[in-house]
Amino acid sequence: MRAFLALLLFLTLSPLALAEEAAKAEGGKDEATKVMFVDLTPALVGNYGSGPKLKYFKADIALKVTGKEAKDKVEHHEPLLRNQLIMLFAQQTDDTLGSVDAKEKLRQEALKQIQTVLNEEEGKPLVDDLLFNNLIVQP
Repeated sequence: MRAFLALLLFLTLSPLALAEEAAKAEGGKDEATKVMFVDLTPALVGNYGSGPKLKYFKADIALKVTGKEAKDKVEHHEPLLRNQLIMLFAQQTDDTLGSVDAKEKLRQEALKQIQTVLNEEEGKPLVDDLLFNNLIVQP
């Protein structure tokens, strides 16, 4: 009776195990084309503009990449990318952060600079898009 139960259990679990292995194999193929996001955490915080009054920004940024390899490379270069973005934000003025259109231009410029840096470091831009999850300015 025990042998019968063991055989029954084996036959029941074998298709499940095979299905899991097949899913893992398919998942490995999709890893190269899977869209992922790299969140730059903690948020970027700093001063911008010039003049006697200090002005602050806080930006929560996510970088859109395709594939695990690209994600790993972007995460490896995160300190350099963060520095590039902080330097870009520090050069801004109230005009370049004051409207939706101005923020969109800033987003495009940030994406361009990130892609340039990654192109120099890795030979490919790696980042498909840059998203401001949250952008707060205190003029």
